[in-house]
Amino acid sequence: MTHDGPLTILCVATYEKGAEFLRECKRQGCTVLLLTTEALRDIPSWPREAIDEIFAIPAIIGREDLLKGVSHVARSRRIDRIVPLDDFDVETAALLREHLRLPGMGETTARYFRDKLAMRVRAHEHGVLVPSFVGLFNDDDVNAYLDRVDGPWLVKPRSQAAAIGIRKATTRDDVWQHIHDLGDMRAFSLLEQFVPGDIFHVDSIVWNRQVVFSAIHRYGSPPWTVAHQGGVFTTSTVLRESEDAQVLDALNRRLLDTLGLVRGVTHTEFIRAHEDGRCYFLETASRVGGAFIVDVIVASTGLNLWHEWAKVEVAGEHGQYEVPPHREDYAGLVLSLARQERPDTSAYDAPEIAQRIDMPYHAGLIVRSDRASRVQELLESYAGRFVEDFYTSAPAPDCASH
Repeated sequence: MTHDGPLTILCVATYEKGAEFLRECKRQGCTVLLLTTEALRDIPSWPREAIDEIFAIPAIIGREDLLKGVSHVARSRRIDRIVPLDDFDVETAALLREHLRLPGMGETTARYFRDKLAMRVRAHEHGVLVPSFVGLFNDDDVNAYLDRVDGPWLVKPRSQAAAIGIRKATTRDDVWQHIHDLGDMRAFSLLEQFVPGDIFHVDSIVWNRQVVFSAIHRYGSPPWTVAHQGGVFTTSTVLRESEDAQVLDALNRRLLDTLGLVRGVTHTEFIRAHEDGRCYFLETASRVGGAFIVDVIVASTGLNLWHEWAKVEVAGEHGQYEVPPHREDYAGLVLSLARQERPDTSAYDAPEIAQRIDMPYHAGLIVRSDRASRVQELLESYAGRFVEDFYTSAPAPDCASH
């Protein structure tokens, strides 16, 4: 259903994210509504100038109450789009779209971008390589899997984000202990073979089922390692002419077509296994990458994926979208938890520094160059210095906190 006049976009955000998305929607002439939690409604960092109305819900709310609440809003406001600004809001937005019969990702497709078991099953069925895995529904199936697949293994929550809640097991007893610890929640996790390798992330813009832009980066240490064992987080643009870049670009296109995304942005992770050199799909999400990855892409290309996502959503089913002209430089991020509340990075003074991360108890720098080798040189140097100047560690969370 269409109507004349500006679009009304309802943005769902149970975390503080997406300020640039909200601003771009307002620049595009939209009426912007924000649905967030009661705890986040009054925080000062929301871009109030870009938001027409804010609606608050409890952090924990039943499906029926949520539908009733948003339906009540829709009585007096004609909602045209519903957009989730974080991983944890993807299923909520899909539910609301289905109920209000709005265009965009429905509940079935949303599972492929939230549920790590669903996305693995779908990818595997369509010939995309994934590490060997099994659901935790049936004891006999788990034991048969352990008989067949060598460890170590990872017990992964199906619907968490980042490395939250992942447990590594090196023996069969360890696996079963982790499963027993999950109790009645075991069916909401999966078991997967741990594959040592180099982890890459591909961040894309999708329009009319086609990947129209992608940026390919490689992590230094895997995010799981940094989250659970400590260390300095780095990521950097992969040399565009390299075999890795070509293989991952093709694999990402195939995967997103398999999962059925019509339009939006994605953040997808792959691992190139040390043992056989092949690339395996790890997970994907229909959102911009976290951990300042969006800023790294801005540094290397000039494109802000929050802005481009907003343009894609506004264009919708009947409009047009084209990727703006952009640079093809190289960029990288070095980021660490810091002992200091406001770490002083002024001693880091390379002319390639494009951005200094301003976040309490974090030290971070984004560097940019027209040479991938220079970015790598700076990241390696700065990561070592960060350990001496700032680095501290904290336990990895078992679940996301609101």
